[in-house]
Amino acid sequence: MKQFYLTKEGVDELKSERDELVLQRGPIAERIKTAREFGDLSENAEYSSARLEQERCENRISEIENILQNVKVIHKPKVTDKVALGSSVVLKGESGTKAFQVVGTVEADPLNGKISNESPIGSALLGKKLGEEVEIVTPSETAIYKISKIS
Repeated sequence: MKQFYLTKEGVDELKSERDELVLQRGPIAERIKTAREFGDLSENAEYSSARLEQERCENRISEIENILQNVKVIHKPKVTDKVALGSSVVLKGESGTKAFQVVGTVEADPLNGKISNESPIGSALLGKKLGEEVEIVTPSETAIYKISKIS
């Protein structure tokens, strides 16, 4: 089984999403029942749409349940001299300052500064120490940054 790494906030967000999806089951089932009453299901767009929505909803609930059953909660590292899963890192380079939090793949959101430990940036940062230089290779550039803060 694959282990999923999430912060406490990430676990709470997934539980909240699951709970919202579970609440949608009743209204979706009602739409299917109503659409079934329209007759011929082979040409019933309303029925097909409702069944697709039900399938998407159930698949996502199953996916979330799987993640929650195999989750390892990331805690902020107590020792902050080395970048680890859960660390927040500030990098300084020629192109300016960048800040990231290293999280698991499920929680990654690069546009909001949360990078996956498996991404090029995340894997380059893991294990590095404060003040150390790190080369970050992305599809658009290769740059050298200095780790100016780890928390």
